[in-house]
Amino acid sequence: MADFVPADFDVPRELVTPRFRLEPLGPEHNAPDYAAWTSSIDHIRETPGFVGSSWPPVDGMSLDGNLGDLQRHADDFAGRRGFTYTVIETDGDVIGCLYIYPSRKNPGATDVRSWVRADRAELDLELYEAVSDWLAKRWPFTNVDYAPRA
Repeated sequence: MADFVPADFDVPRELVTPRFRLEPLGPEHNAPDYAAWTSSIDHIRETPGFVGSSWPPVDGMSLDGNLGDLQRHADDFAGRRGFTYTVIETDGDVIGCLYIYPSRKNPGATDVRSWVRADRAELDLELYEAVSDWLAKRWPFTNVDYAPRA
């Protein structure tokens, strides 16, 4: 299997905008990440890229189960197999997540999905635009599948 990113690619550790920042998602984000997505399950499942997906689970999951997911994402990041970032508002609240992974459906493509909490829905387009620009300028991908926002 080909590497997801070139061996000499310096993976960005953050994206900073006036309203939020992205940093690698890890176990240290467990409680605020859990609170963010469990408060917004229906909203996330209606977000472009998540419609028809099994995540987030309708019935949620335990905090320990979430911790396992966050550890898996951190391991993927460390192994350069995929890159998941938490979205943190300027006041420090976790308000969403960004996933950058090889596409399972389209070899050679990069699958990008993001969500924000229901109470921060107005930031969805801003996140999409900032991430789209960041991917185009900073990342080595040429074929990105990131569901557009209206």
